[in-house]
Amino acid sequence: MCHMSQQQPERSTASRPARPDASMSLLTNVMEHSLDDGYAEAAARRGETGRARLPRSLRGKLWLAGGLVLAGLVVTLGAAQARFDAPTVAKEREELIDRVEDGTEEADDLQEEVRGLRETVARMQDEALRGDGTGAEDLVGLLAGATAVEGPGVELVVDDAEDTGGGSDGPRESTGFSDTGRVRDRDLQLVVNGLWASGAEAVSINDQRLSALSAIRAAGDAILVDNKPLVPPYTILAVGEGQELADRFRSSVDGQYLQILEDNYDIRTSLGVRDALRLPAAPSLTLRTAEPVTSRKGSNS
Repeated sequence: MCHMSQQQPERSTASRPARPDASMSLLTNVMEHSLDDGYAEAAARRGETGRARLPRSLRGKLWLAGGLVLAGLVVTLGAAQARFDAPTVAKEREELIDRVEDGTEEADDLQEEVRGLRETVARMQDEALRGDGTGAEDLVGLLAGATAVEGPGVELVVDDAEDTGGGSDGPRESTGFSDTGRVRDRDLQLVVNGLWASGAEAVSINDQRLSALSAIRAAGDAILVDNKPLVPPYTILAVGEGQELADRFRSSVDGQYLQILEDNYDIRTSLGVRDALRLPAAPSLTLRTAEPVTSRKGSNS
């Protein structure tokens, strides 16, 4: 009997298909594990530590609750104290404003009293020197601003713009003042100098008579004339030849400057001719020295 060896059938094992991204293992690892293992472990430890910081015992929880209650109580008391102090602060502010207003009114009353006394002294001087003087003292007092003056002239009103936001171009570009629609001390200086140059014989701003010693300055946003604060609108009175004075001022450099301010910054102005104006005497003038005048006969008068 022949024995034939039975050959085992061959089993074909199907091979696993290769991944399309097998050649990009590094990029695949980065995409699947976006967070580094070290960072993940650190975040886990931090979370466990944070949870561990919360008190777990009853005593710790009571201390925590007490601290929160105390903090809330402090915040509540602070808010209540601030609300309680608010009326007091407002009242003190109102009292301070009232004191300032009362002081301003008192200063104005004293200023009027000084003016009355100056007029009385001037009248007494005229009576004492009547017949002895040459009349030159009246002209000197008029030019110096020591006496009140009446006559025709112009009235110029300069006021801030309704909207103080002005343009970015214009004559103020290099003056150091902000480009707004507010009237500045330099503007009034130029306007007053323009009126003097146009032939004005006497000038006042808001009933404040100007003299050779007058100064127009700024303190913050306020304009001071001889250290007295003024508020807009600024009424400038100039005694002179009426219409001729107005025409000369309009055609002058300072008049054109004022027109540019009106066009570029919406500053409101109005110029009118007046038949009769009265300007008070300058309150800041003080007679310091006097010398007798020798008459033609050799006697002193």
